[in-house]
Amino acid sequence: MDKLNAVLAIRKAQDGGDAQASTDNSNNVIWHDGNPTNITEEQIADKAAELQAEYDAKQYQRDRKAEYPAIEDQLDDIYHNGIDAWKATIKVTKDKYPKP
Repeated sequence: MDKLNAVLAIRKAQDGGDAQASTDNSNNVIWHDGNPTNITEEQIADKAAELQAEYDAKQYQRDRKAEYPAIEDQLDDIYHNGIDAWKATIKVTKDKYPKP
């Protein structure tokens, strides 16, 4: 995850507010509000690693979503073939990308 997302997550956790910051081309944080909560580089790096781990842990969800049939096709499958056939179709994708 990038620094700006980490800063925004830290600030939101602290007081529910939004940080007034951006990043430049070298990913340095530019504070527009004077960093009122004194967020450190270490906090930013820790939060970025945490956010990345959360994102990585949900890879199976993104893989499944990309492979599931469109909802219209799933409903058509249920209508024509019943719930058990639909479950069998969906199970193929769930088995291919198991939940960790």
